[in-house]
Amino acid sequence: MPVDLKRITARDVAALAGVSQSTVSYVLNDTPTQSISAATTERVLAAAAELGYTPSAAARALRRGTSETVVVLLPEVPVGGTISAFLEQFSDELEPHGLTTIYRRQRADQGLLPLWQELMPAAVVNVFALPLADVARMEGRGIPIIGSHLDRPEDRGLSVPQEAIGQMQVRHLAQQGHVRIGYAASIDPRVTAFLKARIAGAQQACLELGLPAPVVLDVAPDVGLAADAVRVWRAGAEPVTAICAYNDEVAFAVMAGLRRLALKVPQDVALIGVDNVLFAPFADPPLTSIDVHTELLARQLAQMVLSRLNLGGPVPDTQVAVIELVPRASA
Repeated sequence: MPVDLKRITARDVAALAGVSQSTVSYVLNDTPTQSISAATTERVLAAAAELGYTPSAAARALRRGTSETVVVLLPEVPVGGTISAFLEQFSDELEPHGLTTIYRRQRADQGLLPLWQELMPAAVVNVFALPLADVARMEGRGIPIIGSHLDRPEDRGLSVPQEAIGQMQVRHLAQQGHVRIGYAASIDPRVTAFLKARIAGAQQACLELGLPAPVVLDVAPDVGLAADAVRVWRAGAEPVTAICAYNDEVAFAVMAGLRRLALKVPQDVALIGVDNVLFAPFADPPLTSIDVHTELLARQLAQMVLSRLNLGGPVPDTQVAVIELVPRASA
């Protein structure tokens, strides 16, 4: 039997329900300025259900001036497990409200006008400063811009305290009695802004505790190069006895370098990472880390988006993400 692939339209729904196309549009789009009787609404909904009709998302976007898409603007950073988990949780939070999440790479100096023309987003989430004129233009069109910042708790949006991460690492190591501390930096240029803030936090904590400044070295994802960095840390009369790593991946490289040089963790060198990735507890020894609570971060941002779109309850315009020490055997 041939399959009828004819696309069902609002005209078909109107004919079956015995109403005008305008009435179908008013009912299915829940137009607040129109007064439609309960009986008529029921007929339209029943007809739409019988025919399997769903309104065109593109047509709705043209009528409203926005789509049902929330765009997450990411800087040019690696999309690894932590960011992927954030995007998945963020999308899950918005989906029950009929919102679709997409992400795209965007440089800080790129304008927002092409984005609006192409996607007509319902809201935009950014993690870096955007041109103020573009922000004003977008918000003037009713498109909220919700910021997630590295370290600006005074700004509207959600700040993720990168400096506090570095401070927490150093303070934990100092509490274990360590004085000479190293900092294992990522060599990926795309994380420079995050890296600088975390190093600044580590330096500030050392200053406040009366410790020497941390010895910062780049650590590549290579066992031999990581071992070379360890040799530098361990050289001299006062060798480094504890290392803060930019993240857990860098910490794993440091751990491999230490093992190559027959140095034990934490007996010879203590080690602490960041992100509390899935495999951190399975390292040998299990890796102490700082948890940035990616899922909570995603929920906080999603709640801010829903509030700005009048789809959720009120939430503070300014929030600070929660970070937490997860102590294990490595430090």
